[in-house]
Amino acid sequence: MRSSDARRAPLGLRAAAWAVVAFLHVPLALIVLYAFSAEDQSYVFPPPDLTTRWFAVAWNDRPDVWRAIRLSFEVASYATAFALVLGTLAAAALARTQFFGREAISLLLILPIALPGIITGIALRSAYSTLEIPFSFWTIVLGHATFCVVVVYNNAVARLRRTSPSLIEASMDLGADAFQTLRHVILPQLGSALLAGGLLAFALSFDEVIVTTFTAGQQTTLPIWMLAELVRPRQRPVTNVVAVVIIALTFVPILLAYYLTRADEPGAR
Repeated sequence: MRSSDARRAPLGLRAAAWAVVAFLHVPLALIVLYAFSAEDQSYVFPPPDLTTRWFAVAWNDRPDVWRAIRLSFEVASYATAFALVLGTLAAAALARTQFFGREAISLLLILPIALPGIITGIALRSAYSTLEIPFSFWTIVLGHATFCVVVVYNNAVARLRRTSPSLIEASMDLGADAFQTLRHVILPQLGSALLAGGLLAFALSFDEVIVTTFTAGQQTTLPIWMLAELVRPRQRPVTNVVAVVIIALTFVPILLAYYLTRADEPGAR
């Protein structure tokens, strides 16, 4: 028996895995299909006819779509930048040091992504109201940064714990100062982990809707715009087109993060 055959999963397990994949991805395929449907009021399967005119409508006749996309892109960019800085600093502080309250701080850092989004949203809205902070672009950014930090922190702390302390000690023994050690030793070791964490954080922020609902005020990000459009039957084709755009925009960073993370695993090709 060949070694590849010995490692092959049982037929039932493979069938179950493919069933889960189909359950998760068939709805996405249907959204792509309905984006080309000529029917403008209801979902009919299979679509009676296919057309690309909804892409032209979304591109030329709906400036509100592009305002929402631009706002979501800007929010995701700032939230990711904050997450990269704060998540990396937190990982550096907690990866190798021992002090009182270390585990509690680690739990508090991970808590925002473990809690339901509605709890985080209500908590942030209450905090803004208590501190009399008006809702604006920055309240959305801060809300998104609470869970984006977790993604970067998890990637960075895992990489730092796998990095040998002897590399840093050797750098210092050879005369490098703290900044040179950070630039030439630590950051190259963290590079792919930070890139993967940043890509995932950007994708999560770009798609986020629950926390945004509680922190946006009068701002309309793309997910909020889509929720508002879903109650208008004649706008569903345009909504499907925008959904296809979102799928394409978020699929690329998630795929890159996946391959960058796998590239650092032992035995990965």
